[in-house]
Amino acid sequence: MFPRDRNQAYERAPLGELLGVLLRQFKRPLAAQGIPLTDSEAVELGEQIAASSAPPERVEPLRAALRALVDESVGVLARWNLTFAQSLETEMSDIPGWETTAEFLAIANEKANAELRIATGAALLAALGDMTYVSALLHLVERERTAGSDLDTVIARRVLLSASGIDPAAPDWREQLAEWCARFNC
Repeated sequence: MFPRDRNQAYERAPLGELLGVLLRQFKRPLAAQGIPLTDSEAVELGEQIAASSAPPERVEPLRAALRALVDESVGVLARWNLTFAQSLETEMSDIPGWETTAEFLAIANEKANAELRIATGAALLAALGDMTYVSALLHLVERERTAGSDLDTVIARRVLLSASGIDPAAPDWREQLAEWCARFNC
């Protein structure tokens, strides 16, 4: 879990800035999908996505690349018969296929990268209006009740509340969010 002040920084940061940070984290995987981004382009695109003004010719290729990256990570977890939600709750000692420390570390890294790519990719997709993986984001928000807040949770909550138009100050925002997400078969 990240220090609370880091979470608070992500809570307060303008959404466009936050999306720019996420896009910068995805630079290499996006480049491998044929979408090269410089840091400044990622920041600019994050601002455009938050303002719903991203050029359409950039949006659909970005959505397709993000879906492919998330699908790939879903496939990684499926090798261990895990969904995203199950993977977050599964300890490495319960993952088969390792005997040595090196194998353990390699699999742990692969699992953590897949979880991160799913969480981040789903957030970017939702910000782009693609709710394919909204259930992963809702799971992160619901998981906050028992596991506490972490960076992925903050991002999921911010993106979902923005996409849904739900007021984060509403006392029943969680219930409203669950109802809104149900429209996407969460």
